[in-house]
Amino acid sequence: MKDFAALYRELDASTSSLAKQAALQRYLREADPADAAWAVYFLAGGKPRQLVPTKLLRLLAQEAAGLPEWLFDESYEVVGDLAETIALLLPPPTEAHDLGLARWVEEHLLPLREAGKAAPDELPARLRAQWRQLAAEERLVYFKLITGAFRVGVSKLQVTQALAGVGGIDSKRVAQRLMGYTHIGGRPRAEDYRALIAPESGAEQVQKTSGQPYPFFLAHAFNLPLEQFDAVLGPPAGWIVEWKWDGIRAQLVKRAGVAWLWSRGEELVTERFPELAVLGDALPDGTVLDGEIAVWRDDRVQPFAELQRRIGRKTLGAKLLREIPVVLLAYDILEWEGRDLRALPQSQRRLLLDELVTRMQHPSLLPSPMLTGIEWSDFARQREAARSMGVEGMMLKRRDAQYGVGRTKDVGVWWKWKIDPLSIDAVLVYAQRGHGRRASLYSDYTFAVWDGPPEQEGRKLVPFAKAYSGLTDAEMARVDAIIRKTTVESFGPVKSVKPTLVFELGFEGIARSARHKSGIAVRFPRMLRWREDKPVAEADTLQTLAALLPS
Repeated sequence: MKDFAALYRELDASTSSLAKQAALQRYLREADPADAAWAVYFLAGGKPRQLVPTKLLRLLAQEAAGLPEWLFDESYEVVGDLAETIALLLPPPTEAHDLGLARWVEEHLLPLREAGKAAPDELPARLRAQWRQLAAEERLVYFKLITGAFRVGVSKLQVTQALAGVGGIDSKRVAQRLMGYTHIGGRPRAEDYRALIAPESGAEQVQKTSGQPYPFFLAHAFNLPLEQFDAVLGPPAGWIVEWKWDGIRAQLVKRAGVAWLWSRGEELVTERFPELAVLGDALPDGTVLDGEIAVWRDDRVQPFAELQRRIGRKTLGAKLLREIPVVLLAYDILEWEGRDLRALPQSQRRLLLDELVTRMQHPSLLPSPMLTGIEWSDFARQREAARSMGVEGMMLKRRDAQYGVGRTKDVGVWWKWKIDPLSIDAVLVYAQRGHGRRASLYSDYTFAVWDGPPEQEGRKLVPFAKAYSGLTDAEMARVDAIIRKTTVESFGPVKSVKPTLVFELGFEGIARSARHKSGIAVRFPRMLRWREDKPVAEADTLQTLAALLPS
């Protein structure tokens, strides 16, 4: 545990990619394989299910620190991070330990979840006993893990590169082995870590009985003016152009008579989409398809909000499955008859995919249509209909591109040519401190629009979205200063402010929502610009927002 905590501090303190890579490799070479297995799990994005209720942690921490609730809350507000707040406030340890990361996780942390269910009265004593053993420098990592808030400045790609360096193998092979490693229910062992860095074997090239997917190939954003397309991309004849669907990216794997459906987030979602599990059963063995899970009704893709209705359900009844049917809009085939096809050109893989779809004629498997045009202007005209079709824009895939790993250009390239976001002018009404380096700034905002036009008497501002990205550091510092001067009321860490600031908000999608006071929900809101030129009275209305809803 001490070594992993030291690694965390080293990674958190550095902005150098080379220094971080050196620290990762040094830790992995020296750590016990069981500890390294869990370290890779956490660093690559794995999170166990919530182990202890946050409310209980706060209460016990207040008692241990001897603080009244109001002072603990003030401390939390200043620090901006619960794990760091508790780590700072606890009294010094009175005991010591020599346990590694694996033993701490498996013998102390993971059992807390079951203990909370089976013997909730014993949970406080367990937690206090653990806190007495943890050195001050270990506590931050401990509480980050226990609250599910473990994040540090390394990417999964950097972890992959470190493992490749330690094992002396191709990073693409490591990326393949890591697929599914960070599953929420994962319990990585020493042998799992050894398998990540083991020399490549011939049998590994074709995993005939494994449900493991391939690392997803990701697209780069493309936002150049149309007049530059020919110079940068060449003629459209060298590209496959498709719609960019607003769904869940997934791979459907069929091997040894069993089907697995994996999301891009490396979550096994087969049980959530039974119609796609049936599709998987119908696929020939040794097949892996890449595509988009989307709701398909009335011969078209439905808004993502429809898909969210299924995602949020714990049980899927027959009525819901009838009302919200999903399909796999396939756009690539990565394996056929047990053979890895990723090194084939995009055009050849697409031909094989279309042949399979035509032969199967399965209602849950549809090909992602390829669009046609002679000039890039032809595609630009088609792209104008994207929003009305419920798609996000277009995908541009080089015909000679292989299927790469992650967001790379070494074996080919995919571009995403997205449509401009929807936007509206809204008023900042609530603010909250951020996290990490923004813990001392009010950087998380709630925005509202008017419930009627300017001539309406007694009109009010109605909150409808939260956003925290889009401002420069300088702009955020200015907004923070204004918030401190215009605070009207406090609700714990949330400040209600006098409406004085207008921002243009951009978002990718919009839908009706009974859960929101405004009756409307937006997807991926962010601040496009600070409208210092616009008075609060001229901000947009609920009617303006409703006019953006799909017809």
